[in-house]
Amino acid sequence: MADAGISSAGMIIPERERSKEPMKGERVLTHPDMQRANEWILREYRAPVRDYCVFVPCAKAKPYHLSPSHRMYDRVIFSILKPEETHVVVFGTCGVTPRELDEEYPFMDYEFMLGRCDVVSVKDEFVRNESRKLAAYLEKTRDTYKHRIAYCTGDFRKAMQKALTLTDIPVTVAPRDETLEANVQEGKHFRYGSLSRRPYLQDFSDALCDMKGVQRRTVGITEQSVNDVDWYLI
Repeated sequence: MADAGISSAGMIIPERERSKEPMKGERVLTHPDMQRANEWILREYRAPVRDYCVFVPCAKAKPYHLSPSHRMYDRVIFSILKPEETHVVVFGTCGVTPRELDEEYPFMDYEFMLGRCDVVSVKDEFVRNESRKLAAYLEKTRDTYKHRIAYCTGDFRKAMQKALTLTDIPVTVAPRDETLEANVQEGKHFRYGSLSRRPYLQDFSDALCDMKGVQRRTVGITEQSVNDVDWYLI
């Protein structure tokens, strides 16, 4: 989008106004610049009018849109939806971040993975705060999108589900609960595994197809997929 309401300097937070506090560890969640950037998105940012909004988790690799996980999501998303009818929004450690802003400070500059944090109080606080941000963004964009879907697990999923109790705006959440439970990995740090698992991607694809009103197809992406033409198995 050409104009999201960013200042003439092309920055959400001008360099001279940035905090000197490091953007590392759990403090990222409450870092003054991350809070300021999220407040700007909720108050000043102008979202593009689109038929579909797709919420996906933030990624360790940055910018998000070039990360392996986001490239995989995009292969599913844009095999079904057209780019001009779709807005991708990232959420999680970064708060709520329209993906076209993923090269802006502070979204390129923090180092923290919530999934590897075992401090219950930190995770609980994240869910509380993130759910409010998500609900606020949903309300802000009530008339901006026709359909919404979120692809998420873990604490990001908890935050999205809690957000949906704070607003009447519907969001389809994938993978389905029953798919997650059928793929539990007992004894693993990440109980449900990666969102790149094929059953989860299949649920994501099915939900997108249903939302678009087209026939479902079989996902051919796997965690080992490297061939860009291997999108779907016919």
